[in-house]
Amino acid sequence: MEKAKNRSRKLNMEMVSVIMALAWPTMLEQLMQTAVQYIDTAMVGSLGTQATAAVGATSTVNWLIGSTISALSVGFLSFIARSCGAGDEESAKRSVSQAVLVTAVTGVIFTALTLGLSGYVPVWMQVDQSIQALAARYFFILYVPMLPRTASIIFGTVLRAAGDTKTPMKIGVVVNLINVVLNFLLIYPVRPVRVLGVSFTMPGAGMGVIGAAVASAVAFTVGGICITAVVWRHPRISPKGQSFRPDARILGPCLQVAFPNMLQRFGTSLGYVAFASMINSLGELSTAAHTIANTVESAFYIPGYGMQTAAATLAGNAYGAHDEKRMKELAAMFIPIEIGLMIVSGGALFLLAPGLMRIFSSSEDVILLGSTVLRMVAVSEPFYGFSIIIEGMMLGVGKTKEPFVFNIIGMWGIRIAGTFVCTQMLGLGLVSAWGCMIAHNLFLFGIFLVCYLNGVWNPLHDKHNKLS
Repeated sequence: MEKAKNRSRKLNMEMVSVIMALAWPTMLEQLMQTAVQYIDTAMVGSLGTQATAAVGATSTVNWLIGSTISALSVGFLSFIARSCGAGDEESAKRSVSQAVLVTAVTGVIFTALTLGLSGYVPVWMQVDQSIQALAARYFFILYVPMLPRTASIIFGTVLRAAGDTKTPMKIGVVVNLINVVLNFLLIYPVRPVRVLGVSFTMPGAGMGVIGAAVASAVAFTVGGICITAVVWRHPRISPKGQSFRPDARILGPCLQVAFPNMLQRFGTSLGYVAFASMINSLGELSTAAHTIANTVESAFYIPGYGMQTAAATLAGNAYGAHDEKRMKELAAMFIPIEIGLMIVSGGALFLLAPGLMRIFSSSEDVILLGSTVLRMVAVSEPFYGFSIIIEGMMLGVGKTKEPFVFNIIGMWGIRIAGTFVCTQMLGLGLVSAWGCMIAHNLFLFGIFLVCYLNGVWNPLHDKHNKLS
C-alpha cells in the first residue's frame, strides 16, 4: 500500500514537472509582451490623454483580428498535439505544411482588409473627431506587416502543439526588445538624458504615436521572419518535402475544430469592440481609464493563459494516445494549480491597482476610476481561471462547439446587453460596464463547472460511457 502511494506521489510530481515545463515559457513570453504593452502605454501616456485614447481606441479591433487568426491555429494545435501523442510525426509534418498554406492565404486577405478599412475603424469605434485621423494612421501602420503577424500567431501555436514552448518565448523576447528600443528612438525627440550622473544626448525622431506604430510594425516583421525560419528547420515538424497544395484529409478536421473556435473568438472579439465603443461614447476620461485598466489587467491573466496552453497540449497528447486515466489526472492537477495561481494574481492586482494606474497616468480622476474597476475584477479572477483551464483542455481535444456557445451567450447575452442597458439607457458609467464584464466571467465559471462535473469536456469519458 505504501509503495503504491509513493509511486502515485512520484507520478504526480512528474506530471507537475511536465505541466510547468510547458507552461512557464508561455507565461514568460506573455509577461514580456505585457511588459512591452506597459512600456508602450506609459510612453504614449506621457504624450497626453489624447495620445493614449488614439492608441487605445482601436485596441479591441486588434484583439478581434488577432483572436480570429488564433482561432485558425487552434485546429492545427489539436491535430498536431494528437498526432504527436499517437507518435505519428509524418502526419504532424503534413499538417504543418497545411498551416503554411493557411498562413499565406490568411495573411494576404487580412492585409487587404485591415489596410483598406483603416480609415473607417476609428469612426465605427466612435472615437472623438479630434483624434480620428491620428488613430487611423496608427492602425494602418500597425497592420502593414499583417503577413508576418499571422505567421507569428499560427507558427507559434504549431510549435507549442509539438511541445516546444521555449522557442516562441525566445523569439518573443527578441521582438519585445526591438519594440522597446525603437519606441525610445522613434516616439521622443532628441533630448538630454542623465543616467548615474552621466549626461548625454539621446537621439530621437520625435514621431509620437506614429513612432510607436512603426516600432511595433518593425518588431512584428522580425518576429514573423524568425519563427518561420524556426518552423522550416524544426527537427520534428519541419514541412520541408511536404506538399503545400490543399489537403482535405488534414484541412477538413483542422477547420472542423477551428471554425467554431473562430466564430467564438470573432463573436467575443466583436463583443469587445461593441463594449469599447459604448465606453468610448462615455468620453475621454472613461476611454483612458478603460484602456489603461485593460493594459494593467492583462498582466494578471498571464498565469491563467500560460496554463491553458499547457492544458491544451497535454490534453491533446492524452487524447491521441487514448489515455483516459491520464486525461482525468491532468484535469485534477491543472485545476488546483490554476485556481491557486489566480488567487495570488487577483490578490496582487487588488493591492497594487492604484500604483499600477499611476505608472500610466498622472490624472487623479483616471487613476481613481481605473483602480476602482481593477479591484472589482480582481475578485473574480479565481473563478475565471477555472473556466480557462476547462476550455483549454476542450480545445486541445478538438471540442470547440460547446465553448463557442458558452462564450457567445456570456458575451452578448450578459456583457453587451447589460452594458447597453447600464450605459446607454440608464446613463451609468464605466463601473457599471465592468460590473457586466464580471457577471460574464462568473457565468463562464458556472457553465464550465457544470460541463466538468458532467464529463462533457472529456471525449474519452463519452466513449467509455457508450462502450459500457
